[in-house]
Amino acid sequence: MKKLFALLLILVMIIGMTAGCSSSEPAPTTETPAETPTETPAEKVVIKVAHIVSEETATHRAAVAFKDYVEKESAGSMEVQLFPNGQLGGDLQITEAVALNTVQIAIPSTAVLTAYDPIFGLLDLPFIFKDVRAGFAALDGDLGKKLDEKLAPVGLMNLGYSYNGARSMSNNVRPINEPKDLEGIKMRVMESPVFIDMFKYLGANPTPMSFGEVFTGLQQGTVDGQENAPALVYASKFYEVQEFYSLTSHVQSYLVNIINADFFNDLSEEQQKIVKDGARKFLVEAEREDEINDNIATVDKLIEAGMKVNEISAENIQKFMDALVPMHEQYKEEFGQEWFDLIEQYNK
Repeated sequence: MKKLFALLLILVMIIGMTAGCSSSEPAPTTETPAETPTETPAEKVVIKVAHIVSEETATHRAAVAFKDYVEKESAGSMEVQLFPNGQLGGDLQITEAVALNTVQIAIPSTAVLTAYDPIFGLLDLPFIFKDVRAGFAALDGDLGKKLDEKLAPVGLMNLGYSYNGARSMSNNVRPINEPKDLEGIKMRVMESPVFIDMFKYLGANPTPMSFGEVFTGLQQGTVDGQENAPALVYASKFYEVQEFYSLTSHVQSYLVNIINADFFNDLSEEQQKIVKDGARKFLVEAEREDEINDNIATVDKLIEAGMKVNEISAENIQKFMDALVPMHEQYKEEFGQEWFDLIEQYNK
């Protein structure tokens, strides 16, 4: 009997231990809780903007204003990176970079576009516009539209023409008052057939050279002189290596704000509008007025810096124009009379 009682006691203890080991907690599950879906942020659009002049120019100030506008209006969805001072190469190199979309916007001289279509040389013909405002009207009007059509086949789009000042001549030989004063002078010119022809007709020895090499070329005597607007001459410190500056104003010089067409077309409509509006407001309209005022002010600065500056009489300006008549006739035959007729509408 005692044995039976002991066995029953052991059985009760075993059952109690088993019950005590059970848990009221739910069994673990292998399922993971569902994650809250998150939006992937849109990739920021980067716009690289390149030009060849210094940070002290109207061109760069306009580029800074464009950057601020685009980044603010796009609420940070677009970032503008600026590359001044020829950091990414000369006019030709940055234009090619835009065609390849390694740079999205460049601001070269219109002269560089002659590498894509010779007709752009029309804008660099001496005394082609009666004044700067006539040039602006033509480029904002039918002339500009016809020229812009020439950019499409090479994948470029134009956001508008800005201003690079009235080009005048500096050198280390003598003041230039009339064409005969240029005889024998080695003049640096842009790598453009129009500028090479111009100085041949005027009796100088034109030497094509990239802008980034000009200061050293003047310093070392590779060339005797160059021709650029007062603001650019001052910003580039050419007064350190040039003695004479003659206000010939032989060419109203323009810049072109080119953008890669595929890049632009891939932007949203809102982004396209921001880029176009910013370019028109700052790279074109504000830059033009700033450049005009800058060139007026910097003539005095060049004199203060030690350059001998001379103005050209109306009689001598006519001598330059007369010497260049054969050149105009040459390009009328090459480009076609209709282009000159179109320009003449804006010179009235």
